[in-house]
This record gives sequence, structure tokens and C-alpha cells, in this order.
Amino acid sequence: MAFDALRNIFHKGSAEARPSGRTTLVGPRIPRHSSGWSAMLKYLKDGDSLRVLDIGPTSPSNVNFLTSLGHSIYMADVVTEANRGDWIQAKPDEDGVPAEADLESFLERNMDFKGRVFDGVLLWTTLDFLPEALLAPLIARLHSSLRPQARVLAFFHTKTAGPESVFYRYHVTEGEAVEMQAAERLPVRQVLTNRKIEKLFSDFENCKFFLAKDNVSEVIVTR
Repeated sequence: MAFDALRNIFHKGSAEARPSGRTTLVGPRIPRHSSGWSAMLKYLKDGDSLRVLDIGPTSPSNVNFLTSLGHSIYMADVVTEANRGDWIQAKPDEDGVPAEADLESFLERNMDFKGRVFDGVLLWTTLDFLPEALLAPLIARLHSSLRPQARVLAFFHTKTAGPESVFYRYHVTEGEAVEMQAAERLPVRQVLTNRKIEKLFSDFENCKFFLAKDNVSEVIVTR
């Protein structure tokens, strides 16, 4: 069973859940200092009744923390769905790029927010684990679903880690750290330089880069 576009909807403590072939989180949570999260946390604490989109497998601790701040949280497990591959119906072209109709179908199933607009997005390392053809359409969909001055927190690998790299779920905390927890082994599909990241988010107002650490860079993008 698969989740629809908005897998779980949590409104200040209430929840509407849909059944899913859920990603199992395994292993301990590993704390990692995050300047990007620290900046995002300040933005969230300064805001009132914000809508936040958290991309990744369901994290009850993220739900509890963000709703405790008075915000609403929406979740979508885009990486898991994209790497299943069954969303590609038409034959890809000679470069392996999915047909445009498949890309649109994927976004309709996994990024259809029913007209909702968001004040913040926790994108994490999502873009590193998606087929390259999905990147621009997904960013365009996010752009159209964000309010002006909304913030996007994104992490990017600065080098590949081989075919057995780990896709981590990030759990937020009250401090300047996030907790990493292994979700599944997936390949990092591309390494995006700062210039490529700026190009992807060229329709946004600006990108603020933070010092790379542990081969992962952090960016806050302002809509």
C-alpha cells in the first residue's frame, strides 16, 4: 500500500493518517551539528501558526516538536517513492530520462498539496537521491507551493559515497543539532555544486550556504 501525495497531515496535535508501505528506520540516532537547522529553528520560533512540509519517512518526534511550536506539519516520503521505480510507465529515452508524462504523474501523486501553501520546507538530502530528471520539476512545484519569504532547508552531499550510500532520516531537536537515523541504502545519484544549486533555485530570492561538514553542505533558500 502506498501513501498519497500528503502521507500524513498533522494539525497542531490532531492527525489524519493514510496506510503505506512505510520505510523502516533502523539503528541509533546520530547527532550532527547543523548551522542550517539552527537558522531554520530561529525562523520557525519567530513565526506564528506556520505550515511546514517535512520531506521524508514519518518522524513522530518531528511532528511532536513542530506542533509544540504551534505549527502544522505535512509529510511526504518522496525519496522512497521515487526509488521504487514503478512510477515510470513509458519507455525512458536513450539517456534513461523518464517521459514528461511520468514526471508529471509522479508529482501529482506525491506532491499534490490540494492548494495548500507552505511557510517552510525541510527538504534534507532529498535532491541527492532523486533521478536528475525529477529535480527541476520538483523545485518548480515547491516554488508554486510556498508563500513569499518562505524558507527551505536543504542538505547536499559534496561527494558520492558509492552505490551503498545510506539515505538518512533527519530528526529535529531543540538545539543546534539534528539526529541522523539510517532509513535504507540508496545511491547518491548526483553531487550538486553550489552553482548548480543556485541554478536549480534560480526562481527563488536567494540561497544562503553554510560551511560543509562531513561531506555534506547545508543551504537555506528563501522564496
